[in-house]
Amino acid sequence: MADREWLGQAFGQEGTGAAARRRKVEGSVAHLAGAVAEASVAADYDRRGRSIAHRRWRGRAGEIDLIARDGDAFVFVEVKKARSFEEAALRLGRRQMDRIIAAACEFLGTQSGGMLASMRFDLALVDARGQVRIIENAFGEA
Repeated sequence: MADREWLGQAFGQEGTGAAARRRKVEGSVAHLAGAVAEASVAADYDRRGRSIAHRRWRGRAGEIDLIARDGDAFVFVEVKKARSFEEAALRLGRRQMDRIIAAACEFLGTQSGGMLASMRFDLALVDARGQVRIIENAFGEA
C-alpha cells in the first residue's frame, strides 16, 4: 500500500484507490437509474399509443434518449430524473437543448422526408418515486 494511502486511512480519509472505486460505483448506480427512468418513460409512451422507434440513438452531434412516433411525427424525448419533477426540469439547459436539436436534425437526415418530417421535442421527468410527467413540445420555438 502506498504511504500516502496508508496515511489517509490512518487519519480517516479514503485513499485514491478507494475514491476511484466509489466514483465508479456511483457512476454505475446513476447509469442504471437513468436506464430505469428511460424504460419507465418508454412504457408511458407505449400506454399512450406512441411507439418507441429508437432508444439512446447516437449520432455525431450527441445522443437522444428516446425517439417515439406519434402518427407520422417524430417525437424526440429527453429524460431527466431527480428527487422531484421541478429538480428534474432544472437539469435541462440551453446548451443541452441545442445539442439535442442538432442530433435530431442529424437523425432526420437519415429518414425519408428528412427535415420536412413533422417533429416535436418532449421533456420526460421522473421523480424519486418513479412517477413520470411528460411535457410535450417542451422546447417550444427552439
